Amino acid sequence: MCQGHIESVTYMPADRNAAFTAIVSDPDIRETGAKPAQGTSGRLRVVWLGRRRVPGIEAGTVLRLEGMLSQSQGLPTMFNPRYEILSRQENE
Repeated sequence: MCQGHIESVTYMPADRNAAFTAIVSDPDIRETGAKPAQGTSGRLRVVWLGRRRVPGIEAGTVLRLEGMLSQSQGLPTMFNPRYEILSRQENE
């Protein structure tokens, strides 16, 4: 289980397998300059397979995630996690 904010999202082109990817940052590490756990960067890749979009998941959203961690392309990664949206960034 972890909590953080969505730093970025990646949309797959229509000619590729459906997957929606987001990078989640740990707000404590980003704001306080605390060191992340050994072997991590304070960032987590989250991948929803079979989806082109996940409602409510966009840059700036704060959420809580629960799922199994694996290592993929140099980042800790969660595939198809359970999630709870905690807050959203307001557009001005």
